[in-house]
Parts: sequence; structure tokens; C-alpha cells
Amino acid sequence: MSGSSSNNQRILVGVSGGIAAYKAIVLVRRMIDAGCEVRVVMTEAATRFVTPLTFQAVSGHPVRTTLLDAEAESGMDHIALARWAQRVVIAPASADLMARLAAGMADDLLTTLCLATEAPVQLAPAMNRQMWAHPATQANYARLLERGVTMLGPDAGSQACGETGTGRMMEPEAIADALLTGEGAGDMAGLEAVVTAGGTREPIDPVRFLANRSSGRMGFALAAEVARRGARVTLVAGPSTLATPAGVRRVDVETAAQMQAAIESIESMDLFIGAAAVADYRVARPAEQKLKKNGASLSLELLPNPDIIATVAQRGPRPFVIGFAAETERLAEHAAAKRQAKGMDMICANEVGAGRGFDTPDNALLLLWQDGERVLPRAAKTQLATQILDTYLQIKQDSSHASR
Repeated sequence: MSGSSSNNQRILVGVSGGIAAYKAIVLVRRMIDAGCEVRVVMTEAATRFVTPLTFQAVSGHPVRTTLLDAEAESGMDHIALARWAQRVVIAPASADLMARLAAGMADDLLTTLCLATEAPVQLAPAMNRQMWAHPATQANYARLLERGVTMLGPDAGSQACGETGTGRMMEPEAIADALLTGEGAGDMAGLEAVVTAGGTREPIDPVRFLANRSSGRMGFALAAEVARRGARVTLVAGPSTLATPAGVRRVDVETAAQMQAAIESIESMDLFIGAAAVADYRVARPAEQKLKKNGASLSLELLPNPDIIATVAQRGPRPFVIGFAAETERLAEHAAAKRQAKGMDMICANEVGAGRGFDTPDNALLLLWQDGERVLPRAAKTQLATQILDTYLQIKQDSSHASR
């Protein structure tokens, strides 16, 4: 864990109800080891998972669980505790807790403190993947972001319910690192990044369209990882049911032309990652009414779509451009030619077909850039996102050293 060994911060750790409550014990321990003074406030539901005595033993201070505590009021009442905190972090933050905060409720000690404090508030969401993806939770998430609440995670991975997906609480070591190094800290802090994800749909008539098998998982994983590393991220996504990653601004589009227009409207970008599987062609004249089946053959005239990555590579000032190539044969040869032709700084190539690449939670990649290559063995797409960005940062560092 990076960060100072004597931060001397006053941290109020809120713990809401959820199986991830046990991870908050590690978070409190890490913060104390770094020299912080920590107080813990638990919701009633949280006490069903971990006892207040456990947190008292770890923090060295009594744990508050109720809003109207006669004994506590004589020493440090809820207003004084809200003023005491220099930072409030709630880990885990359940769907219920997020909903109550978004509604401005103050029906227990923890929500009351969040309304009463002037300190920055940070949430580490933790819940089932379906709960995280639910429109109500996403609306609450967006509302809290608008009010200045910082989100730490959630991560994707296996969950206590046995399912796999986004909603897993960010690891306590990573949360501690974010708290100690400051809001927005990370090895990509200050960068403006644009990520495209998913496939596009090109209309044939009002009910039919040309599309591909892209799920958007790789692009969404990259957007989440870029945001976690501190960059400001805009995700331009084709049709997808995937949840918007924490801290990411999302723009939904359908066609390749709409995707290009959305990207062209973004004035500044330091990094562009074109992970979307953009349709190469569109129907020249989509029918205004549904085409009826009459037993005869049907011919469609197809026109080439704009080359989004090549266009971005010609922007000025020029961002670092990362693209993708899905190939069925001669992977390295075709990927190298595509990188050169489109002006990419790095290309991530993978073989598709026979259950590989599209609509799978994992993949294997070949990364190519001007002076090197790297093979990424089959792994979860979230892990590949980390490795891709590690490679990007290494290329930038090597380029910086070479220019000196």
C-alpha cells in the first residue's frame, strides 16, 4: 500500500449491513497502521454480520450504533462526531444505504452524520450484481455523484451469493490507499480518457438491424480500470445491458455515425481506447416501414462507415490511441498491418470464433506497439484491462525517458 506512514487523518468509517462488513475490519486496521485516528459507526444491520466489540478492539475506541445514545451524547454527540471527522468512508455501502443517502434521509446515526458533516464522503458499494445493475441503484449512484460523493468501486468478481459480476466491494487495501493518497489519486490521475465499448446497430428497417456479437465487456472493464486509476473517463457505449462503471460518464449510442459524433463532441482527450466493435458497413437506404417477406431474395446496398479510430489518430492535439483487432487467422500479421494503417499507438489483438473473444468473461490478447509486443495469456477481461493499462503506462514512461 502506498501512502504516508503518518497521515494523522481523522477518519470516520461507516459500516452498513452486508457480508462484506468483515472487510471493514482490515480497512480500519490499515488506516490505524498508517497513523490515522479512526472512529467506527455501524448500522443496526451491520451488527448482524460483525459485532461492535470487534471494531472497538481494532480501533481502540467505542463503536457508535444508535442515533440517540444517552451515554454517548454526554461525551461526543452525533453533531460533534460529524465535526470531528476529516473524511467519512462507508465500507461496505449497501444498496439500502445508498438509497437512503440519495433520498436525503437521516433515519439512523450513519445517515445523520453524512448530512451533518462537512467532510468529504466516500462510499465503497457492495451488493449483488443484479442489485448494482438495477436502474434504481444506478439512479441513486448518479445522484450521489452529482452531490459530490466519491465512489470507490465496486469491483467485478465472484460474490458471496455464488454469482459473478460487478458489485463486489473494493478490497480494503485499495480503499485505504485511495484515502491515504487523496481523492482522485492514481497513476493516471489528471488524464482525460475516452473509451468506446460494445457493438453498433445499423438499421435495415424499423425492426431489423445489422449487428455483431460484441458484449462490451472488454470496453466496460477498461473504462472501470481507467477510472479506478484516477483518470476522468467518458464511456461511449453501443447497446448494452452492462452497468456503468463507478466514476464513469456514459454516453449511449446505437449506430457508428452516432458513436463518431459523440466522440467528435469531446474537446479534450489524452487517451483514446477504441474497444467497440464498430460496424464496418451500414445500409445505404434503410426502409421507413417494415420489410415484408414475399419469398423473393433481398439485396441490400452497404456503404462503408467512418473509421473512428483513424479519425481520432489524426486529431490535434493527438491522444495516445489504443485499438483492438478481432481476427480469425494470421493474428500478428493482420494486427500489425491494422495498427500501422490506422495510426494506432498500440493494438490489442485476439482470435475470435469457436467460443473465443466475443461474449465471454475472459480472453487472450496479443499487444503490439512500435517497439515491442506482449502476449497476455487467457484471463478475465478485468485482469486483461489492468495489464493493458500497465503496458500503456510503461510505453509512455519509456517514451519519456527516450526523449530526454
